[in-house]
Amino acid sequence: MFYKDERIAVFIDGKSLFACSKALGFDIDFKLFRKEFSQRGKLNKLSYFTTLVDSEEFSSVKPLVDWLSYNGYNTVTKPVKEYVDTAGRRKVKGNISVEMTIAVLDMVPFVDHIIIVTGDKDFKPLVEAVQQRGTRVSVVSSIRVQPPMLSDDLRRQADNFIELDELRSVIEKPHHGSNGLHQSGKSTAIPDTSFVRGTA
Repeated sequence: MFYKDERIAVFIDGKSLFACSKALGFDIDFKLFRKEFSQRGKLNKLSYFTTLVDSEEFSSVKPLVDWLSYNGYNTVTKPVKEYVDTAGRRKVKGNISVEMTIAVLDMVPFVDHIIIVTGDKDFKPLVEAVQQRGTRVSVVSSIRVQPPMLSDDLRRQADNFIELDELRSVIEKPHHGSNGLHQSGKSTAIPDTSFVRGTA
């Protein structure tokens, strides 16, 4: 539930949002995303957090981050390292949970309602800490995919759960046109491509 005059802030876990929207089968139009939450209250802050792999000469995420920076989003990136585990599988070490937690807690005194776009159970203590300071918390993710993208513990802790699939009609990237960028960071004039593994 939103109130027209309440001060809100939105914090996006980029990797979680990308995985969730892809599992649901659609791309996010970030202009429409910003518009949607601007209409739900007095939007004080809109932040996007993501990781960038150090070893990549070109990251498909960086064009998106650059675009967001110029279009009303506060962007926070963190360099991470790719490594090969004992089974020979390539993995990425690092996430943005600490940076996002600090940013959310810093914003609490200035807003009435915080929206966290993630399904990661690691954010449950953060949600609880924000609530203890008198600020409401909504979580955006999805339970309409298998397995669900949202931790049950996180959903129970939040004051409100927003199903990402129910936002599809107002934030989905059109297949044609030039309104913003695909989540891959590509212009709409170029066929959409997937993010580099683990860097969304």
